[in-house]
Amino acid sequence: MRGESFQRSDGVGCEACHGGSGGWLASHYAAGVKHSDSVARGMIPLEDAKARAGVCLDCHFGGSAKGQFVTHEIMSAGHPRIAFELDLFSTLQKHYDLGENYAGRKPIPSGVKLWAVGQAMALERSLTLFGDSRHGQEGAFPEFYFFDCHSCHRAISDDPKARPTAIVNPGRPILGGMPPYNDENMIMLSAAAKVTAPKLASTFEANSRAFHKALTTDRAAAVRAGAQLAGSAKALSTTFSSHDFTRDETLAILGQVVGNAQAERYTDYTGSAQSVMAIDTLLNALVTAGQVDRAKAAAMRPDIDRAYRAVSDPNAYRPAEFRGSISRIAATVRALR
Repeated sequence: MRGESFQRSDGVGCEACHGGSGGWLASHYAAGVKHSDSVARGMIPLEDAKARAGVCLDCHFGGSAKGQFVTHEIMSAGHPRIAFELDLFSTLQKHYDLGENYAGRKPIPSGVKLWAVGQAMALERSLTLFGDSRHGQEGAFPEFYFFDCHSCHRAISDDPKARPTAIVNPGRPILGGMPPYNDENMIMLSAAAKVTAPKLASTFEANSRAFHKALTTDRAAAVRAGAQLAGSAKALSTTFSSHDFTRDETLAILGQVVGNAQAERYTDYTGSAQSVMAIDTLLNALVTAGQVDRAKAAAMRPDIDRAYRAVSDPNAYRPAEFRGSISRIAATVRALR
């Protein structure tokens, strides 16, 4: 509808994120027109963390619409594994300046809020898709999109001295040899909930364990438990979206991410990769807000870079070594607090 020069194959268009523009394209930049006017005419309010997460998840995590769900079959053809971190993704896709002009028209969500809401809504989306009979299974087998890729795709060796690298995860009461549900967002969400919403956190933790346990029984039980866990995640996303994270809370969440109790759950590549992104995101948010001295943050960069290198190659990932790489970061975070 934009003429012969418009080609879908050129890439993602503006409306994919901002919504159909028929009602606001000609007026949204006119003098006197408020952002709320454009939203009323159909613009998606991407400054709202939940609205942004919902749009981003449709393409970057999968949705229920036709052609949105990334199956294991598509992954086997070369599609990267599914991962989501809203603040980092937003930064990588940013095509505007968050200056006085932007702030005069609409609020600027903090990086911590985007991160926390993104974690909660990613988990809710995953569990919702899992409970959908169109996506949750492939014949007699589960749809492996939902499970941790590297629990199955581990290095194969003919060396008679080779031993499995898997170690027990205290957050997952499952049988040995069973592929675990990809719980990277669960682990991050747990860290945020313990600090910001402790009452919801206890329910979330109980529902997380119940879901993992239900996966060892049958699909019906797993779907029921997944719905309960999705409800907990939704409650947390609502709480986070209306919460203004303080310096102390952000440092406490960062402390949870790198702390010993949470680090015990970094038994898989996905959770560890997600934790490194969280460390970077939360620290950057503190620096941007002027809550941590830039020089002190820069001093942490070598350790963060080492942690990134530890997860740069999934085939070379070693859980115990990764935990060692973040122990130094944990000590620095304690000093900042």
